Amino acid sequence: MGKSFRQARLHYAWIVAGVTFLVLLVTAGIRATPGVLMVPLEAEFGWTSAAISAAIAINLALFGLIGPFAASLMDRWGLRRLVLCALLLLAASVGLTTVMKSQWQLVLLWGVCVGSGTGVTALVLAAVVANRWFDKHRGLVLGGLTAANATGQLLFLPLLARLLEHFGWRSVSLVVAGSAAVVFIFVFALMRDRPSEMTLEPYGRIDEGGSVEVHGGPSLRPIEGLRHAMRSPAFWVLAGSFFVCGASTNGLIGTHLIPACHDYGIPEVRAAGLLALMGIFDIAGTTASGWLSDRVPSRYLLFSYYLLRGLSLLSLPHTLAHSQSHLSWFAVFYGLDWVATVPPTVRLTSDCFGRANAGVIYGWIGAAHQLGAALAAVGAGFIRTHAGDYRDAFWISGTVCFLTGVAFLFTAGPLSVRLPLPLSVSLAPAQETQG
Repeated sequence: MGKSFRQARLHYAWIVAGVTFLVLLVTAGIRATPGVLMVPLEAEFGWTSAAISAAIAINLALFGLIGPFAASLMDRWGLRRLVLCALLLLAASVGLTTVMKSQWQLVLLWGVCVGSGTGVTALVLAAVVANRWFDKHRGLVLGGLTAANATGQLLFLPLLARLLEHFGWRSVSLVVAGSAAVVFIFVFALMRDRPSEMTLEPYGRIDEGGSVEVHGGPSLRPIEGLRHAMRSPAFWVLAGSFFVCGASTNGLIGTHLIPACHDYGIPEVRAAGLLALMGIFDIAGTTASGWLSDRVPSRYLLFSYYLLRGLSLLSLPHTLAHSQSHLSWFAVFYGLDWVATVPPTVRLTSDCFGRANAGVIYGWIGAAHQLGAALAAVGAGFIRTHAGDYRDAFWISGTVCFLTGVAFLFTAGPLSVRLPLPLSVSLAPAQETQG
């Protein structure tokens, strides 16, 4: 069996990557759904933007905080088993939102349950799959998997906006729950934990000692990994910049662009189309970023991405108020940069902390991303509730992004320091944990 797989033209790593892309695509659609539901929930239940944003903030925070523990559990219990459990939780939680009546139910279902389920299938899943299954083209694969977040918006948001327009918000929840159930079948049938299960080496592995082992040493557990990472200046650079990334994407634009457009008389279907347009161009931008991260120093890429994102956000209030015909150009420009930050950030994490620990430590960096998203989600909702619009939120976020980009010009020193593993871990025997 192993010999036949080695001789096959298509390495099984590409099948695993394809299934992972599908998982990330659907969970991205699930995470994007509250942006479509905010206005109808306000209308039906009388809940304020601040109140709904608080539930979304819990969702975003859990999405990030569960990532490091998910990476560790993938080593102990198996990637396939954990993803299947997450998809079951998502399908059940989203389906139950159709019968919710109270705000605490919104917090429990969309905040706690959906946040926990998507946390398992967060971008740490992409990092684990890319590092575990690929030696060659890791940056390109990671860029493609990251682009699944944009593609999820591309496929789901226009459809969900039209469903909302014709059949109400409950139809949106049912379609999203059904999508999670369908993906469950694909994961059950095709996902595998490690190349060794198929008697394979990672794609591109050079047998004659020319490659770096994915499991070349023991991996850190989540809390131990956080303690180790916090001693490194590189962690604070990467976590701090990713905090800004999450605030300016998932937290601000992903959650609040549709209601911001609604404030200026732009229909929800058109606003969802803008997010979908961002998704189209982010596929190209993030995949290209993965390709570039194999060739260009990552900190120069991050300098460019944050600088351009800041300029885009600073221009958005004027575009909404006076140049709505130019919103498509904003969507294109912003979309190219949406999550292009992920491939160079993952590469720097692997370089600074080793591939064996990239999943766990990138999980904590991803948690900072989602804490930033949560802060921006609730903060922008508060600004809209009390100021009447999102103008100040866009200006604040744009300024912080601009400054973050400039800061990467001065990070060569912190990003070049690699701390040795804790003694208790470095003395432990290296072994591959079977799922």
